[in-house]
Amino acid sequence: MGAQWKAKHRAAAADAKGKLFTRLTKEIMIAARNGADPDMNPRLRLAIDAAKKQSMPRDTLERAVKKGSGQLDGAVTYEKVVYEGFAPHQVPVIVECMTDNVNRTISNIRVLFRKGQLGSSGSVSWDFDHVGLIEAVASGADSDIELAAIEAGAQDFEQGDDGEALFITDMTDLDAVSKALPEFGFAVESAKIGYRPKNPMRLEGDALAEVEAFLAAIDDDDDVHELYVGLA
Repeated sequence: MGAQWKAKHRAAAADAKGKLFTRLTKEIMIAARNGADPDMNPRLRLAIDAAKKQSMPRDTLERAVKKGSGQLDGAVTYEKVVYEGFAPHQVPVIVECMTDNVNRTISNIRVLFRKGQLGSSGSVSWDFDHVGLIEAVASGADSDIELAAIEAGAQDFEQGDDGEALFITDMTDLDAVSKALPEFGFAVESAKIGYRPKNPMRLEGDALAEVEAFLAAIDDDDDVHELYVGLA
């Protein structure tokens, strides 16, 4: 399974909740640019659902929607920027950032990639599929992941531990599959458009530890929103 799903670096940090809220807030604000009504804006609905699952306070959530949709004065404008490159041992990496200062972000990314190799646009994305990624948990012992994937309209799935599952969809089907999965025994934990490695690498021992340390440093940057890695 993709390291972007298994690795939970931020969950191990003492300030993980605050960082998670910051990232969720940015996603809500960007999604709200296309409208403040979640019923008419699937991306906003998914972002709000993700925030609610993390127990984001209602006033924080509502303020993020208003800022993003232009209902409040002085709102910060965030821009999505994507960087590609290699971690140590030539492991491909895609870094999605949400930033209000692109110059600051690229400066930080260059420093963080000193132990790897920062590439140009397209240098590694060809080795990833751009898809919908839905993390879900089986609602009961009799939940059938293969049946759920077929019936809900997912392209593929990966079975995790303790009832965890990853459903892969076409980007355009993400919202529909997310809505359908609960009918077939899977509670959706998160749903997003992301990247899935086509040819994930396997590392062990010191090599794996070196790559994980590199990724943890990148993930710790405040502007980094999502991190996708070509590791099995």
